[in-house]
Amino acid sequence: QVQLVESGGGSVQTGESLRLSCAASGRTFSRFAMGWFRQAPGNERELVGRIDRSGTNTYYADSVKGRFTIFRDNAKNTVYLQMNSLKPEDTAVYYCAAQPAVTLTYDYWGQGTQVTVSS
Repeated sequence: QVQLVESGGGSVQTGESLRLSCAASGRTFSRFAMGWFRQAPGNERELVGRIDRSGTNTYYADSVKGRFTIFRDNAKNTVYLQMNSLKPEDTAVYYCAAQPAVTLTYDYWGQGTQVTVSS
């Protein structure tokens, strides 16, 4: 069992930036790959990006590639989502999730943080 808490969401204008944080409980954060997801009302949940356990390998959805960056600080048990050049279509609730290597599924989820981008 691991608890995840997102923070850093808010309301910004088009072109501005936000940095989301996801703090994990426990001392074994480095054993999880981490993903960032988002869901807007009426839309399916989508994977925004992921980062492996060591932080050396990342994946991004085409819709955010070149604008968003995932990085992690295992010493702080925290993963970040840096969001630059935000667009109105980025408006959603953003969730972080943890993926144990043994299951290859996202078994643990945070409560979500709202990001609103106004044009």
